[in-house]
Amino acid sequence: MHDELTAPATLAPPATLAPPDPASAVVVKRAAGPGGQTWVGSPSAIRVGAEIFLAYRLRDPGRRGYAVEVARSADGVHFQTLLAVTKEKMRCESLERPALVRTAGGTWRLYLSCATFGTKHWRVELIEASAPDGLDPAASRVVLPGDDARAVKDPVVLWRSGLWHLWASVHPLDDPGHTDRMTTGYATSSDGVAWTWHGTALSPRPGEWDARGVRVAAVRLTEDGVTAYYDGRATAAQNCEERTGAAVGPEPGMLTAVGACPVAESA
Repeated sequence: MHDELTAPATLAPPATLAPPDPASAVVVKRAAGPGGQTWVGSPSAIRVGAEIFLAYRLRDPGRRGYAVEVARSADGVHFQTLLAVTKEKMRCESLERPALVRTAGGTWRLYLSCATFGTKHWRVELIEASAPDGLDPAASRVVLPGDDARAVKDPVVLWRSGLWHLWASVHPLDDPGHTDRMTTGYATSSDGVAWTWHGTALSPRPGEWDARGVRVAAVRLTEDGVTAYYDGRATAAQNCEERTGAAVGPEPGMLTAVGACPVAESA
C-alpha cells in the first residue's frame, strides 16, 4: 500500500539539489485499502492564490488505475475532494499520472493518461473548465495520441516565458514483452493543446539503477537552467517499486541524471 505524501514545492538550484526528507513528510491522502499495488499517488500540484490544488491517481490490483481525483486545500495538508474522474468515464482500461494546470485566463486543465483497451498503447487526453469542480470527462479530447510505435503518458506541464512546456514518458511498442521501457520526451505548445515534440529530454543509463526507464515527475525552470526529479528502474520487475532520481540541464529538452544512486526510494 502506498500513501501520497507531501513533497517540496520547488527544487533547489543544481549545486544544492536536496532530496525529500521522509522524516518530515505528512500523509495527505491515504490509499483506499491495504495490500500490495494498492495506492494513491502520481500527484500534480499547483498553487492558486492562497489554496493548493492536487490531482492524483487511485489504483488497486483488480482495477489498476481506476480514477483520478482533484482536491483543494488551504494548508497543503488537509484536502477536500472536488471531483473524481473514473476510467469508465474516460473510456479507457486504466488511468495513470495526471497533470493539473490553470491558464493565465483562468481556464483549468486536467491532462489524463489513458490506456487503450486491449493494447499496450497509452494516450493523453485533456479536459477544460472554468472551475476545477467543473471538469467534465464528456468534453475530453486527445492531445497526445501516441501511435503504433509509441505509447505516451504521465505528462508534466508548465507555463514559462510565453510557452507551454511538457515532459512525458514515451514507451516503445516494438516488442510486446518489453513495453515497460521508457524515456522522457519533451514538447512545447503555444496553446497547451497542439504540441510539437523536440526529442528525448532524459534517457536511461546502461548499467545504472535507472537502466530500464526514466520518467520525469517534477520540473523547475529557472534562469540558471532546469532541475527535475524523475522515476527510474533497472529492471521490468521494479515497475511497481520505482526509485527517485535527480536531473539537471541547461535547457528543458536537455536533462542529465545527477549521481550514481537514487535520491529517494520506498522502504
